[in-house]
Amino acid sequence: MKEEIQSRKTFAIISHPDAGKTTLTEKLLLFGGAIHLAGNVKARKTQRYATSDWMELERQRGISITSSAMQFNYKGYVINILDTPGHQDFSEDTYRTLTAADSAVMLIDVAKGVEAQTIKLFEVCKKRGIPIFTFINKLDREGKNPIDLMDEVEKVLGIEAYAMNWPIGMGSDFKGIYDRKTGFVDRYAGGNHYENSKAPQSGLLEDAEVQAGIGEELLHHLREDIELLDMAGNEFDLERVKKGEVTPVFFGSALNNFGVPNFLDSFLKLAPGPEPRNSNQGELDPVSPQFSGFVFKIQANMNAMHRDRIAFIRICTGKYERGMNVIHTRSHRKLRLAQPTQLFAQERTIIDEAYAGDIIGVHDNGILRIGDVLAEKDGLEFEAMPFFSPENFARISIKNALKRKQFIKGIQELQEEGAIHVFRDLNIGVEAPVIGVVGQLQFEVLEYRLRDEYGVNVEINHLPYEIVRWISKDEQKIQILKESSMSMVVLDQDENYAVLLLDKWKANWMSERYSIEFLTQPALPQE
Repeated sequence: MKEEIQSRKTFAIISHPDAGKTTLTEKLLLFGGAIHLAGNVKARKTQRYATSDWMELERQRGISITSSAMQFNYKGYVINILDTPGHQDFSEDTYRTLTAADSAVMLIDVAKGVEAQTIKLFEVCKKRGIPIFTFINKLDREGKNPIDLMDEVEKVLGIEAYAMNWPIGMGSDFKGIYDRKTGFVDRYAGGNHYENSKAPQSGLLEDAEVQAGIGEELLHHLREDIELLDMAGNEFDLERVKKGEVTPVFFGSALNNFGVPNFLDSFLKLAPGPEPRNSNQGELDPVSPQFSGFVFKIQANMNAMHRDRIAFIRICTGKYERGMNVIHTRSHRKLRLAQPTQLFAQERTIIDEAYAGDIIGVHDNGILRIGDVLAEKDGLEFEAMPFFSPENFARISIKNALKRKQFIKGIQELQEEGAIHVFRDLNIGVEAPVIGVVGQLQFEVLEYRLRDEYGVNVEINHLPYEIVRWISKDEQKIQILKESSMSMVVLDQDENYAVLLLDKWKANWMSERYSIEFLTQPALPQE
């Protein structure tokens, strides 16, 4: 069991939208032999879609909206990739996914450098202390000076950067990458985007033929840069990499399959396997024999034919065996995990066993929630899932009253996924709930999924509120908030009183004026 667990590498890829994250995921799968043809997310006309994007809307838009989990074997390792949404409107899903990862790959666009969403996601990784590996992408295009990029990573993110390899030119002058440890040069010759192109003629930097291919000017620049890195650059320290204090940096072009195998081989040697997890019973070692795991994602209707719900579970300790019984610690009930699947976008395989570090999907009939713990013994709790307060609100109503049943089911299931926050207006029933989301694009996804998956057309009426706060059940204060033009009192999914407010300034004013204590998140439901 120890060997199996140590062979696991579970990581998430984080980046700003359009940095090439889905493309990199595809190429990692391609090199791992998991797929034979990588789909370029931009090539919509060819009907060749990214393997990791399964929702029709993702295919139309060319963006990842949900997190996919994919597993493949490569050179004796079992690799679990968690592909996360890049768009900031779906950051909630991304943050939850990061709780299931042991390390992160940070993707940076050579032309744009460190962007806003990258900073946000980096902060989450930093808080969790997980190692971060950086891949600077799109070297086949013109971009920022690599030295300036390294400097930007350090200044903006506050992490030391160590270049594992170094680009030779960029854009139309891109000749390849130089490996600092071995002195080997991988020569670049723009390959076919869809096939695993053979490496062009490469060799040691001292090789006359390699030098001739690079050219005198670029050779001179390369030697200057390497000398500067050797003299003034950071030192490589694996212990500090594992603590998230130093990020190894790699250069390449994911679209052209270049630099990806070099990156993958180094990453697998350096990245940690499953680490001990903090719990209410102390640190739990992944190799301890008892099975435990937590739900970090729930996805309804992954298979449109069967209208199924899959709960994604990160195994934290021990070994899973098909058909085993576990305790659902929130309800203290016994559950049988009968048909766990490994997911590969829309493809799925029933598995007989899985180990700490693996991600498995189990069919859920509405019992499980995000953050739930499943273990062989009752009473286990892991650190709480991060909570995100919605910032955009709208009243959703059905256009056709005959679809009421499907509408209520759709809203309930999407709420259980964690995609939306549902609030009930005290004066109106469940037919016109108030929905809260982190980002506006989530309303589009909600409208699309209700129509596509539940056959319900809805009307979305946006509300002027920007924040939600929770309050205790004090009739007098609730009455004040009900009568105010600056607030709207609602009930959340657990029947807690919440109040929608126009902005933080007005919330502070009302809190002081009427001595109301506003809470930033609901109290945990009492089981």
